[in-house]
Amino acid sequence: MTGKNFKSVLIILLILIGVNYLASEFYTRLDLTQDKRYSLSPAALDIIKDIEQPVIIDVFLEGNFPSEFRRLRNETRQMLEEFSAYNRNIQFNFTDPLAEGDDANAIAEEFYKLGMTPARLNVKENGKNSESIIFPWAIANFKDKTVKIPLLKNQIGATDEERVNASVQQLEYAFADGLSKLIYPREKKIAVMRGNGELPDARIADFIKTIQEYYFMAPFTLDSVATNPGKTLKDLTQYDLIIEPKPTEAFTEKEKYVLDQYLMQGGKMLWLAEMTNMETDSLFNKNGTAIALPRDLNLGDYFFSYGVRINPAIVNDLYSAPIILASGTGNDTRFNPYPWFYSPLTSSPNDHPIINNIEAVKFEYANPIDLLKNEVEKTVLLSSSPRSRVEGVPFMIGLDMVGKKPDLETYNAGEKPLAVLLEGNFKSVYKNRIKPFQFDKHRDQSTETQMLVVADGDIIKNDLQGGKPLELGFQRYTGNTYGNKEFLLNAVNYLLDDKGLIDLRSKEINLAFLDKEKTAETREKWQMINIAGPLLVLGLFWIGYNYYRRKKYIK
Repeated sequence: MTGKNFKSVLIILLILIGVNYLASEFYTRLDLTQDKRYSLSPAALDIIKDIEQPVIIDVFLEGNFPSEFRRLRNETRQMLEEFSAYNRNIQFNFTDPLAEGDDANAIAEEFYKLGMTPARLNVKENGKNSESIIFPWAIANFKDKTVKIPLLKNQIGATDEERVNASVQQLEYAFADGLSKLIYPREKKIAVMRGNGELPDARIADFIKTIQEYYFMAPFTLDSVATNPGKTLKDLTQYDLIIEPKPTEAFTEKEKYVLDQYLMQGGKMLWLAEMTNMETDSLFNKNGTAIALPRDLNLGDYFFSYGVRINPAIVNDLYSAPIILASGTGNDTRFNPYPWFYSPLTSSPNDHPIINNIEAVKFEYANPIDLLKNEVEKTVLLSSSPRSRVEGVPFMIGLDMVGKKPDLETYNAGEKPLAVLLEGNFKSVYKNRIKPFQFDKHRDQSTETQMLVVADGDIIKNDLQGGKPLELGFQRYTGNTYGNKEFLLNAVNYLLDDKGLIDLRSKEINLAFLDKEKTAETREKWQMINIAGPLLVLGLFWIGYNYYRRKKYIK
């Protein structure tokens, strides 16, 4: 090799080494999709970069699926490939739970016991109906910790295409949320208030179990306010957020003052409160009737000062969840759903991150909220449908209303706010008022903080079966799952400033699906085109080739 050739080879080698070095140091990927489907958000990237040891993700979306769910599987694979491309510590496998030919119902039962409910699908392809079962779940493992990740969103009344589209929009959030629970320790603390007739532990067990994966939880009572209010307030300020799950007993002025000063010092609050007393269980008596009565929690001036008023009235809404009534006896008992306009299914009047892309939230005997003018910013998160009316209390409610045709002309109250987010600097309830007790660090104005007021305590209440709590929002007799848990979880994440993950919910992705009816109608035509088309092209090529040969070689 001459010196000149050696020099050229050396230059090429140096260029290759330099290019490889730059490629390893300055990594980038191009996303050419219109909706930036494969561009990870900064919040997700921050989590991915913090993974320093292997995370193994097992995905059960494998097998013989309908076309829509093959799209979900493919989008899930592409999302995990994107995660893995940024951090090789993220490894994933796709597994078919039914690959060994085991009984599908037995496998489904095992998944159900693990808290991963399978999805049963009615599939119509090529004019034939069949039932298919899929397992839309993933399990992420890191060290000795395991997290279950749901991949399919349930949407009442939605088509398969709509469910898959909503699920794909949530994939980045689902995996980023799961990974964050694996690698980050819990830091913030939440106080679940007790002592004022709140819902019992068994009735809020499912939500508490869910939220414990993110934050430290502890019960907190205001009982000591009567004897040592200063210490009670000091202890309460150790918590970042307090949750009031449906209080039913009136608050004393000392208790209100403690809660007020907690807010003034920057504490966050989630109120699930209602100013009426009415329970569905009260209807199941000999008469089948109950009287809805006003409930005095001594909180009128409290909420008024902050800019809202919960009215002692009940929202009656045409867009509502059914009531389940039993008919027959013994083995012939049947549980049937009937329209029940006192269980509004709320709509979302905006695209706030707390409510974006969630299922309808189920309320029971909810109260309308008035918004009052002050300097606090207010955002209506959930409201009744436009076809609603407001009924004042006292008011007799009976099961004899079931089956009666509603008078549509009376449902003209419009959308009534049922959940309102308040943000900003709050004025103290006790500004320019005599204080219930002396507090040296009294504040008339809060620092920047937030409060969420929901005019129904039952949205956090889970049902019980055999004394054990069911999933919040799940109605066992209809199989419907409402968005109560997702709404409350989003609300807590938002109030505690975990907005990075919440913002992932705002990502909009639109998938194009084939029209099934049109596909079935034109199936034979496209089959003919796919078979005859290539043969026609080959025939034309053969004719052209022979013509060329004759023209060139035959004179």
